[in-house]
Amino acid sequence: MTRDAVIVDAVALHAALVGGDPPVLLDVRWALGQTDGHDRYLEGHLPGAVFVDLETELAAPASPLEGRHPLPDLAALEAAARRWGVTADRPVVAYDAVGGTSAARAWWLLRWAGVRDVRLLDGGLAAWSAAGLPLEAGSVTPEPGDVVLEPGSLATIDADQAAAWDGSLLDARAAERYAGDVEPVDPRAGHIPGARSVPTAGNLGPDGAFLSDAALRERFASLVGPVAVYCGSGVTAAHEVAALASIGVEAALYPGSWSQWSNDPSRPVATGTA
Repeated sequence: MTRDAVIVDAVALHAALVGGDPPVLLDVRWALGQTDGHDRYLEGHLPGAVFVDLETELAAPASPLEGRHPLPDLAALEAAARRWGVTADRPVVAYDAVGGTSAARAWWLLRWAGVRDVRLLDGGLAAWSAAGLPLEAGSVTPEPGDVVLEPGSLATIDADQAAAWDGSLLDARAAERYAGDVEPVDPRAGHIPGARSVPTAGNLGPDGAFLSDAALRERFASLVGPVAVYCGSGVTAAHEVAALASIGVEAALYPGSWSQWSNDPSRPVATGTA
């Protein structure tokens, strides 16, 4: 996979939207602890974009056993994708207002489920607005799609595999959560023993857009062996998978992530920065 297969800039996306084969646009306005994504979508979104609810459409119900954002049931995901207008042959672009760190969940799920042409808007809503491009208000109800989803196109691991991972296991949460200094949402603080701290936020520049290929290669230069990524609940880790994919590195996702691991008292917890 290359950078152009993972992200698209605002100018190129606008050209595609006014062309003869516009992509399906997914607005995934979500952030941890915020519940006003749909309200902000209604106030202004990319023309033709459909709102996607991360909590109800991109995840199954939370549980201590499976984590805060388990993978959705495939049939439910397929029904949702059809509601969004996803078809077998139309490209898809997902975006948000946080540099793609929530939209990457839609990117990853659709890619995992076999949709080949899915990209993230580089820099998200801020980049679109900075380019002087138009927004529209209100809700969008697209023509239903006909996509058929099949799981397994991207790799996943479970808790047992994470515990025994023979390669680079990356923790994409903020460094202070990795170290165990703070834990705002999950029952125990720290990280999976053997994991390395590589926060998702470091994939982005000050403008919220992806770092250059050269900078991303430098960031991930020390990886050894197969790569797997986790975060708090499998959302922002998808962004790290996307960043790695943009420089040609395949990485598996641990969907249960720390929210599953920390709820299991039999799983060991490491703290500190080493």
